[in-house]
Amino acid sequence: MATKLARGMGSFFKSCACKHQGRCSHLYTIRFRNSSGRQVEESGFPTQDDALDRLTAIYSEKRRTPVQQAELKREIGKQRFGQYAASWLPRQRHYAPGSIRTVNQLLDVQILPILDSRRVNTFSSTVIEDFILSMEDRGVGLATQQNAFDTLKKILLDALRRGGMDEDPFDGVVPPEYVPNPITIPTIEEIHAIKASGSDGLRVVIDLMSGCGHRNGEAYAANTERLVADDVYRITEQIDGKIREPARLKHRKPGEYRETPMAPLVRQSILTYVDKYGVSPDGYILQTQRSKLLGPFDT
Repeated sequence: MATKLARGMGSFFKSCACKHQGRCSHLYTIRFRNSSGRQVEESGFPTQDDALDRLTAIYSEKRRTPVQQAELKREIGKQRFGQYAASWLPRQRHYAPGSIRTVNQLLDVQILPILDSRRVNTFSSTVIEDFILSMEDRGVGLATQQNAFDTLKKILLDALRRGGMDEDPFDGVVPPEYVPNPITIPTIEEIHAIKASGSDGLRVVIDLMSGCGHRNGEAYAANTERLVADDVYRITEQIDGKIREPARLKHRKPGEYRETPMAPLVRQSILTYVDKYGVSPDGYILQTQRSKLLGPFDT
């Protein structure tokens, strides 16, 4: 039988069938409404005082929460997941265009078909587990499973931070684990063989990747203005492989860059290509007649 307290505080009770519950060893459970207005139960309180202390702390916290803030939390909790995800993505201003496309694809293909209409405040560890099982049943690859799981987690943890949920729905959930195949690094002999059979543009890309540590998109953004010293190359951007336009570096803010040592061989490779083919008005090295810039897989 539940013991009722002051209005808004909730109640505490024991769910056992003991005749003298006040003297039995079973634990107390409390019931209250959280800041989102949902009825919640917590158990594991040895005495009435412990249960009452917890209810008092919850009640005091709710009273300290401004009305507008509490209402905002309730509104977030009531939103459908698809609606919340649509408002979440534009706030990720640190995402590069390629990352935004990846997230949209994961949402459209893997996440929204399963979770679009679910309300934010109804997510639990069971819901997350069922989502993972649904991907396994559909034969989704482990790499895609992990990416979809990570995207879902980022969105829901944002909702949790803003008060749309009271508990972390990922607590205790075992995520999909993608173990990539071992990376095979070509030997010097293999690199020379690839360069010998490739185009002039591909040779520049290979030299930048093997000699300066460029990613492929960064190598395709090769620019004479980035030769800041005879032995230093400044990497400031990459070429978006989808739209063939310059984009900021991965995991960096606009305007940020990194500098790498440049071996004489790499510098000579760039200058030899420039002498033969020239550069764009902006200093870009790798171009074609079809588009301003080359991108990955063009060479």
